[in-house]
Amino acid sequence: MKKIILLLSATVFLISCSKDKYTISGTAKGVEDGKTIIMETQDASGMGLVAVDTVKVLNGKFEIKGKTTEPSFHMLQLEGANGKFPFILENGDIVIEINKDSINKSKLSGTYNNDEFVKFNEELLKVQKGLIDFQTKNTALMNTAQQNKDTAVINKLMKEFGEIQQKVQVESKNKYATYTETHPKSFISALIIQGMVNDPSVELTKIEKLYASLDESLKTSKPGKAIETKIKELKNPTAPSAGAPLPAAPAGAK
Repeated sequence: MKKIILLLSATVFLISCSKDKYTISGTAKGVEDGKTIIMETQDASGMGLVAVDTVKVLNGKFEIKGKTTEPSFHMLQLEGANGKFPFILENGDIVIEINKDSINKSKLSGTYNNDEFVKFNEELLKVQKGLIDFQTKNTALMNTAQQNKDTAVINKLMKEFGEIQQKVQVESKNKYATYTETHPKSFISALIIQGMVNDPSVELTKIEKLYASLDESLKTSKPGKAIETKIKELKNPTAPSAGAPLPAAPAGAK
């Protein structure tokens, strides 16, 4: 009995430890040894990227380990390859298969938020398929029309493209809203709502409702706190933001 209790205790300990750190197990088939993979995230200004870790490829594999306090959006950059591969850094076992010839075709799995990220992007691609198909079908025709200065064909294609684009935008917004309503524990939902607060076409009451439904762990995350701050600003636009200087006193005031 004592052996069973000790075994169970050890198992619980190992599980709890794995939740407190992340391990990115990566494969990079066809990539020569010594090539560098850089893990990046947004810098403090939110306008650029900064490297947070680097690792070398060895025998077509790489591994990155560490700890994080909350989920956050990151990128992987393979030395010599075009483009970056997005993923969500969070504690747990993350698996990434790098496609050296087409980074956007790399595969991602292993944790809840990354699995959700993959599924959400797949659903979004279905919505955008009509737009992509139109571009693929008519790119050559548009190029020819531009070379020949055929305004009739150019205007026709632009009109059709605009109509499809508008439809896709409406469907995409609906997809965002539906996802956040049905996935309160997903980090993707927090990112979507953070985008919504900057969209004047979205009603504040809807944003408040979606924010209220988020899991508490997301409300205390960086996106969650940013949403809360923005909601307060929108509800009371005349109030000075935290840390903002007070208005100067009128001339002659004492």
